[in-house]
Amino acid sequence: MLIEVFADFSCPWCFIGRRRLARAQGMRPQLTFEIVWQPFQLNPDAPTAGISRRRRQDGLFQDADRMAAMERALEESGGKEGIRFAFSRINRIPNTASAHRLMRFAARSRHDEALAEQLFSAFFECGEDIGAIDTLLRCAEAVGLDPAAARQFLSSGDEAESVASIDQLARQGGIAGVPYFVIDRRYALAGAQEPAVFLPLFDASLVSSDEILASPA
Repeated sequence: MLIEVFADFSCPWCFIGRRRLARAQGMRPQLTFEIVWQPFQLNPDAPTAGISRRRRQDGLFQDADRMAAMERALEESGGKEGIRFAFSRINRIPNTASAHRLMRFAARSRHDEALAEQLFSAFFECGEDIGAIDTLLRCAEAVGLDPAAARQFLSSGDEAESVASIDQLARQGGIAGVPYFVIDRRYALAGAQEPAVFLPLFDASLVSSDEILASPA
């Protein structure tokens, strides 16, 4: 079963959504899943060096209490999924274009699932700048990728056009926020839904696939 995950690694709900999707997969052990990570940048116009988190917050939230309440809600939701959000450690909101490119490099050797987890954790639990090449290379090495090959890939500009094109097509197709899950290119689910919400879509997709296989030529 193909699941395309449109997400950004600077999105806390995408981290939560990833963990909830994994739990949903565990509830259907008889199914084989192919997860494909698709790029969707929340801050596509951010400079390469990223932007100050404080500056970004001041632009989005006039009320500091509102921001604190949102982070507490995320910490509570994330805690239930084993995520230890450490917002106080985050100094910059990164431009994630290179992270999305690295994901496509990792997919070539099926390291993308592990890399997604590593990128989310590095940013949200450790406060690392996942827009910085050195951070990306540490994440790549941590999941078993060759850091020298990863550095060469990132320096080449390879996959940059693909990342930008998929991001644009997603927006043109009506995706306005992430996480966003597309199941077997038949069903879509928006938001970091609880695992039980995925199950009817898994089952419906499985029935549809069986019907196609059983139909006469």
